[in-house]
Amino acid sequence: MSLHPQRQEFLARQRWFGGKGRDFEVTDVRVVAELGERVRIELVDVAYADGQPAEESYQMPVSTYPEPQDRLGHALVREGDGEWTYDAVHDREAMDTYLKAFVAAPTTAGAATFHRLPGHDLDGGTHSTLFSGQQSNSSVMYGDDAILKVFRKVSVGQNPDIEIHRALTEADNHHVAALYGWVDVQSGEGGRRTTDLAMLQQFLRTATDGWELALASVRNLYAEEDLHAEEVGGDFAAESLRLGEAVAAVHADLRTAFPTTTGDVAELAATMNRRLDDALAVVPRLAEHEDPLRAVFARVAELDGSAALPFQRIHGDLHLGQTLRTSLGWKLVDFEGEPAKPLAERRLPDSPWRDVAGMLRSFDYAAHSVLIDFSPDAELAGQLGYRGQEWTTRNHTAFLEGYAPDGLDPTAATLVAAYQADKAVYECGYEARNRPGWLQIPLHAIELLGKEI
Repeated sequence: MSLHPQRQEFLARQRWFGGKGRDFEVTDVRVVAELGERVRIELVDVAYADGQPAEESYQMPVSTYPEPQDRLGHALVREGDGEWTYDAVHDREAMDTYLKAFVAAPTTAGAATFHRLPGHDLDGGTHSTLFSGQQSNSSVMYGDDAILKVFRKVSVGQNPDIEIHRALTEADNHHVAALYGWVDVQSGEGGRRTTDLAMLQQFLRTATDGWELALASVRNLYAEEDLHAEEVGGDFAAESLRLGEAVAAVHADLRTAFPTTTGDVAELAATMNRRLDDALAVVPRLAEHEDPLRAVFARVAELDGSAALPFQRIHGDLHLGQTLRTSLGWKLVDFEGEPAKPLAERRLPDSPWRDVAGMLRSFDYAAHSVLIDFSPDAELAGQLGYRGQEWTTRNHTAFLEGYAPDGLDPTAATLVAAYQADKAVYECGYEARNRPGWLQIPLHAIELLGKEI
């Protein structure tokens, strides 16, 4: 029987809880900070009956009251012992306590410390608004001034979102939202272990989601009968070129800010082949494309291992949904890396071509996901599919021109092709498990790859 049944029930209902569908139990609740009389930060440890990971920790900032609060009834965590406890991100009074701690930073509350970077005067009088679209974390906006991201699943170690935003902010890189501050807790002997809890950064008031902009461009194309991508008013190529320039600028500053190393081309090729092995067991239709995929990965193994694979810090999960278009240009967001990977692995250097390939795959998804939504008949689907592929190719070309104005050398071209193929193989497994109707998108990309070999 769980020692914390109400918290367990609350966790199971949250979008940001990663253990949905698994048998779990809350094993411990640790209070790491108290902010004023009513707000505290709890770390909730959960253990799973089977599978990996076996244990996880989640952050739960809570606000407490001696009587029930009707305005917060939807966010009730537990009641008992004369106390009603609510998820604090829904409570404006609690979030005002967070903002005041940042204004006064550096501020220490229990084991937690609120840090600030110089260069921006926070508006301490703004009200908070919870952003409802967040899935793996919780974000709270403070007027038009700042946005607080509260990490829900936490691990010991520096969160790359904070680490990279800090480096890029200090480098005066204009392609990210500036970091204003962060919250961490220290543990272990001498406080040598850091766990990051939250980050406060610039709110991009004029921002529009890059994925939505790309979809609008594709819809515009499909709404026209016979026009090519470059002839439609919603042509996206100029934006793709500027986006390529933004990614290149971020990569350049990351090379300067963090240590670089080199990767082993044979190991990279072997990893790609292992991923294909796993996907073949899930997606039998991949078998007909196995030979060309193996051939692409073999070309990676044949590269000059002494110079072919420079590694550096990268975004790690780059696609159009991780970009924002503002009045001042493109911004990249969410540098946490792939959520499924352990924190330590997400902080490792990797090839910048992985980021490039992720963005190229995203263009392909934009064109073909809109086509699926259209549900056209077979003849029209063929016509729209051809024009959608033109749109994809045009934006691939523009993005690469922005990223590498002098063009890709043979080594870079080999790596970009391999990373795209590897990403499409991963997508096949994902779609087969989660969205079978979209499996045709990565399969079509792999089919085209086979024709190019």
